[in-house]
Amino acid sequence: MALSLKKNILANYASQLYVTGIGILILPLYIKYMGAEAYGLVGFFTMLQAFFVMLDIGLTPTIGRETARYHGGSMSPLAYRQLLRALTIIFLVVAVSGGFGLWLFANEIANNWLTFEDLSLNVVIFSVQIMAISVALRWLCGLYRGVITGSEKLVWLSSFNALIATLRFVFVFISMWLYGYTPVVFFIHQLLVAIIELFGLWLMSQFLIPNKKLIQLPIGWSFKPIKPILKFALTIAFTSSTWVLVTQTDKLILSGVLPLEQYGYFTLAVLVASGIMVISGPVSSAIMPRMARLYSEGKSDELIAIYRGSTQLVSVIAGSAALTIIATAKPLLIAWTGDSNLAEKAAPILRLYAAGNFFLCIAAFSYYLQYAKGNLRYHFLGNIGLVLILIPCIIYSAIHFGAVGAGYVWLGMNILFLFVWVAYVHHKLEPNLHLKWLFTDSLRIILPSFLIIPIAFYYAQTQVLASKFDCMIYVTITGLVTFISSLFSSSVIRKKLIIRYGAL
Repeated sequence: MALSLKKNILANYASQLYVTGIGILILPLYIKYMGAEAYGLVGFFTMLQAFFVMLDIGLTPTIGRETARYHGGSMSPLAYRQLLRALTIIFLVVAVSGGFGLWLFANEIANNWLTFEDLSLNVVIFSVQIMAISVALRWLCGLYRGVITGSEKLVWLSSFNALIATLRFVFVFISMWLYGYTPVVFFIHQLLVAIIELFGLWLMSQFLIPNKKLIQLPIGWSFKPIKPILKFALTIAFTSSTWVLVTQTDKLILSGVLPLEQYGYFTLAVLVASGIMVISGPVSSAIMPRMARLYSEGKSDELIAIYRGSTQLVSVIAGSAALTIIATAKPLLIAWTGDSNLAEKAAPILRLYAAGNFFLCIAAFSYYLQYAKGNLRYHFLGNIGLVLILIPCIIYSAIHFGAVGAGYVWLGMNILFLFVWVAYVHHKLEPNLHLKWLFTDSLRIILPSFLIIPIAFYYAQTQVLASKFDCMIYVTITGLVTFISSLFSSSVIRKKLIIRYGAL
């Protein structure tokens, strides 16, 4: 069992890194061949998929949990099939309603929301209509993905996700090479991939659910099986919806404020900055169940040791990555895209979102502590407060100051959340922890690396980085110096190095 769990975790991480990595690496080719304005439509498509999550109302994690219970023997085959049928109806109704509603408003979105110059109105309308179908199909995949996840077939699912990502991000260039580098070809290709994805997940799920022939009684058509799990589903739904509002509101507002070309640059910068969240994700996934177990066993000291040690690890990894991006944003974009004009426009946004994402990584630890203790009340209240403050500030700053204004709000809100709300949560759950945790386990680690930023800025301003290779070497050296500096600033990591290699 332990070996199977380890394989599932490793497969999940490998798939996540591959899907994210290939999406980031291939992005400059979209802008090169399609143009920034067309890529703005791609960014709008990505944002729509994120907002569709709000319609989930917690059903995807719920079916995963109930599938696990069925395979664990806590639910009869008949009860499970009844629940699955009821959830299937809900998924279909929401998918059709949401997709059809988006289709109907395609003309309004193209005429009154999106701003474009080079693309024709008909192309934008048709692209939004295809988006509507694709988003609905991809959202419907959540039902079958939950069945597969609950059955712990994560190795298969990870491989399938990697295949779909390859079809979506790489094979689209074959379609565009054959039929033209246009948004229409791009979104038709995405629609076909969405159909393949849905069919593949549905087919696999059929091998994992109980066969109807083995069930003696009729399954029937009723929503009663959903009632016992409704509270759990709605709790998950609120958390997911709040997270979507926190992370996607700026993208929604800016899609209507910025011309599609500038929105494309904004999307590119945000995507690169999101890598900071991705590289810190495996740490949080690993420590949450361990901390919950230690709390249940009454091992408070061990729980706090893991909590603080993991904070230092994330501060080293995410902190050095964020500081490297802040210090080398423009050369990094030039090395990646080869487009100095794009780099000039996207670099200021990238710096702000990279910094904001780092503070978000650290602030998220208060949620891990609440999760371990089984008390999400403060997480609930904090997210409500964050949304109430963030949304009007984002709207105002986006309208008046564009993407850079939204970036400053994103950075400011995450700093405020860390220094004010997380301090309050720590005071309530673990008194006398916050200052030691914040300064010793995080800020002290990144402070020496932070001093590298003005040196890196000065070098970039006084030296001519003439080629992509020069920029790549500059970014690599800055990143290594920053990482090593952060590494040796961590007391936990220094201790492990001393134990392993002797006194340093």
